[in-house]
This record gives sequence, C-alpha cells and structure tokens, in this order.
Amino acid sequence: MTRKQKRLAAIAGGMTFIMAAVFLVMFAFSQSVAYFYMPSDLAAEGVHPGTRIRLGGLVGEGSIKRGTGTDVDFTVTDLGGAVVHVRYAGILPDLFREGQGVVTEGKFGADGQLFSADTVLAKHDERYVPKDVAEKLKEQGLWQHGEAKQ
Repeated sequence: MTRKQKRLAAIAGGMTFIMAAVFLVMFAFSQSVAYFYMPSDLAAEGVHPGTRIRLGGLVGEGSIKRGTGTDVDFTVTDLGGAVVHVRYAGILPDLFREGQGVVTEGKFGADGQLFSADTVLAKHDERYVPKDVAEKLKEQGLWQHGEAKQ
C-alpha cells in the first residue's frame, strides 16, 4: 500500500467509526423518548399498545387498590371525565395519595385498556404540580391561577 492509500484507509476508518457512534447515539435517544399525555388526550387520540408514554393527571378518589406484595392498581384522571386504569409493581413515593398530582411512565398492554407503569412520580409538596400536568389542565380550563405554585 502506498502512503496515499494508507491515509485514505485511515480517514475512511475514522469516518466509519464516527458514523457508527452517531447512529448508536441517535438510536439510544429514540428509545428513551416518552411523550406526555393526559387521560382526555388518550381518549381523543389513542395510543398504540406497547408505545412508551408518560401519563399525567390526578390519582382518582377511592381508586387505590393494593394487591399482593408491591402491586398497586389505581386510576389517573384529569377532572375532564376521562379515566385511565394503571397497574404498578414497585414502591410508591411517600407523597402518593388520592387526589394528588402524579406522572407515570410505561406502556399500554395488548388490550389497550390497562396502563402498566414502571415509574411513578408524585408531587413533592402541597403546592407543586408537574409543569406538563399544569399546562394540560390550563388548556382544558381546569386550572385556577394561584391554586398551586409551579
């Protein structure tokens, strides 16, 4: 091989390495994207089973049912009437309770009715509502200015 061929081979190898790294980073980001929905958004649009999303709203009154071990079933609502049934297996945050703001992350099952959450986030004090939830409640006219501090 001549010097010129060696140089071109090194450049081609470097470009191949950079392209592979960019592809892997883009693939990783596409796998971690989770779109945010409120229950009324899901009722209007629907989501394909298996699609990873974030579901936000309020924990339904009287909806928390504890199963065996750490299994918990509850509903998420946005006061607009739409309700989503959620199943979570894990330890819930200390501030998780009925009527409080919650954001869950997970997927709908094959039936498209039960949301299987793998992450549950609860509000951290009595005035905080997650920004995404507050924006959606404002859009629906269910948010009163001064109710909570963002």
